[in-house]
This record gives sequence, C-alpha cells and structure tokens, in this order.
Amino acid sequence: MNGPAAYAAVQRLDQESLVTRYAPLVKRIAYHLVSRLPPSVQVEDLIQAGMIGLLEAAAHYDPSQGASFETYAGIRVRGAMLDEIRRSDWTPRSVHRKARQVAEAMRAIEHAKGRDARDVEVAEALGIGLEEYYRILQDAAGCRIFSLDDGDGRDEQAEPAGVGDDPAAAVEDEAFRAALAEAIASLPERERLVMSLYYDEELNLREIGEVLGVSESRVCQIHGQALVRLRARMADWRRKD
Repeated sequence: MNGPAAYAAVQRLDQESLVTRYAPLVKRIAYHLVSRLPPSVQVEDLIQAGMIGLLEAAAHYDPSQGASFETYAGIRVRGAMLDEIRRSDWTPRSVHRKARQVAEAMRAIEHAKGRDARDVEVAEALGIGLEEYYRILQDAAGCRIFSLDDGDGRDEQAEPAGVGDDPAAAVEDEAFRAALAEAIASLPERERLVMSLYYDEELNLREIGEVLGVSESRVCQIHGQALVRLRARMADWRRKD
C-alpha cells in the first residue's frame, strides 16, 4: 500500500473509531432535546440526523483549533438535530397565526394600560374563552420552543476567527440580546421563573410543575404566555428582520 493510500486508510480508521466511541453522545443529546419537544417529534429522527452530524464532525475535526472532539462534535450533532426539526416544521400555520394575534392583542393592552396584560383581558380582546386562549398558549409553547434556546436561529457551528465578522451586525446582535434580556426581566414573576427553570436550569415541564405545585399542562400554558408576551414586547425588533 503506497503512502497516500495508507494515510487514507488510517484516517478512515480514526474517523470510524471516533464515531463508534461518541455514538452514545448522539443518543444523550437526542433524548435531552426530545424531552422538551412536542410528541410529534420522534427521537429516532433526531438520532439519525445526529449521527450524520457526528460523521461530519469526525471528517472535519481539527485538534489544532483547541476544542476537544467531544465539544466540537456536541455542537455539530445538536446543530444537525435542530436543522432536521426546522426542516420538518411540524407546526401548522394556524398556530403561528393565532400566536401572532395573541401577541398583538397583548401588546395593545399593555400599551394602553401600562402594565402586564391579564389572561381574561387578552381572551376578551380576541373574543374567545379562557379555555381556547390557554390552548393557543400551549400550541405556542410548542412552536416557539427554539426561540430563546438558539438566539437568532443560526447554527452553533464552530467558525474560525475572522470568518463572517461584521462589526455592524455584531453591535446589532448585542443590542438585541440586551433588549431580550431586559424583556425577560420585565416578565411577571411566575413567567420569569418558568423561563429560568426551563432555559437556565433545563428542567422539563413536569419537573417545573413539581417546583411550582401546578400541573404540567399549566406550566406549558405559562411558558407559552411568556413566549407570546416576549414576542409582543420585542415586536419592534422583529420588524427589523
């Protein structure tokens, strides 16, 4: 076997050993994600997408960049899974439309009254009952699951320094994050607590329900209302897109 062929064979073996060794990482990330997603998302689909991400990580990993393979692979695997979920887009358009209507009504009420909009007020403004309002919030929680988890929605792929640098965009992104942090801080106490437990502490809805002493479905409603309220308060930023 000549030099180039021998090198290619060794490289293949190295990649195969990495994939074999870190396959459990793919399952761990998949099960962590699926616990926070609607039942329509199948863990097997996430694992399949994650394995492709792992193969790509093994093929492109460069140890000279400083990150360990596990860190690099974790980013690529999670990014591949999120891409698969976005492509599938399990959310009906009606869910997005209703969430926008709730956000617009909430924004109008808060602008007029100078305080947090109450459930009854929003439902009344939309001409619906509280039961339907809470159902919309639960649907909104499902369709907006990545809205804060992923920032601007771009994949978290490692990128060499200097690639894609845009000072103006960086300043705008920093300003957006500051505005989002301020909007989160201004949420009603229970909504703010649910957001913290869900995104910072990474508890699932059942665990949050145990902390708050409410049902899992009620936590989903509170989470959805927090997301819709943030959408209403960040409306000016959304118009810049």
